[in-house]
Amino acid sequence: MKKVLGMGNALVDIVIQIEKDEILDILELPKGSMQLVNKDRSERVLNATKDLDRKLKSGGSAANTITGLAQLGLTTSFIAKISNDEMGNLFKSDLIQSRIEPKLQYSTTDTGTAVTLISEDSERTFATHLGASVELSASDLVNELFIDADFFYIEGYLVQNHDLLEKAVTLAKNNNLKIFLDLASYNVVEENIDFLKHIVSNYVDVIFANEEEAKAFTGKNPKEALYELSKYCEIVVVKIGVEGSLILKNNQLSEVEVIEVKSIDTTGAGDLYAAGFIFGLANNVSIETCGKLGSLLSGKVIENLGAKIHSDAWPSIIQTANKYLI
Repeated sequence: MKKVLGMGNALVDIVIQIEKDEILDILELPKGSMQLVNKDRSERVLNATKDLDRKLKSGGSAANTITGLAQLGLTTSFIAKISNDEMGNLFKSDLIQSRIEPKLQYSTTDTGTAVTLISEDSERTFATHLGASVELSASDLVNELFIDADFFYIEGYLVQNHDLLEKAVTLAKNNNLKIFLDLASYNVVEENIDFLKHIVSNYVDVIFANEEEAKAFTGKNPKEALYELSKYCEIVVVKIGVEGSLILKNNQLSEVEVIEVKSIDTTGAGDLYAAGFIFGLANNVSIETCGKLGSLLSGKVIENLGAKIHSDAWPSIIQTANKYLI
């Protein structure tokens, strides 16, 4: 069975269901956006919502994907940076509980948090304090971290740290790992487009993007962007929301529909899609089946609050997923 190594921001998700969107205006958080905030502003958001119910869970885009893969039964590990504080201990504990090997670095800076405000229409607005996670650096990476894996999954938010990402993909490539990159955010793509093109064309085997990210990379609509991105790497996935996903490999196009669900919160949909897709590749099924596995997991995660699928839902999901492998 394939072993998957992930790397990303170590964040603790603080998920809060808001009653009215007016609170977003008061906090100067554009609805649906992901805003990077400092510690003081993060605390302001938490204070303004202190009377609302909240849930704490380890998060971060790549960590969500790796957790999904671990739940599906793959051997996984994760590189990130935390602090030896309450949030850091929660993050590490969640990794271990999910059977993910922690490959963690430590800082004296507070562990990062992502306050996730969920509107009544399921739209997510993030106030993200990266904290210690942003201090993960190229000097933290050594060859030993990469030698026991087959796949390497990276979240696109790390693209802003050019030295870190270049060293990571170089070490992964030197150890013959298949490299997966999720583009994460259209504004990150726009701000780092030249560097991204260099990384994708020289190192990346599989790229995940939503339609906004694909357009930021290519300037084209989803299907045209799919073919443009295929010039850079082996497999391209463009997710198009309720219309499903487009997948291209060897110039062969697969179109995959979403599964029918009642959406509560779309947090983690892209992360869990990647988990399902990678699980399919690890089991050598067709590209279309990989997409169906991605749709299965992304559909299930949006049926609950937060970026993790509830533990009691996994037995049924695993049973369904295994049917795709036959």
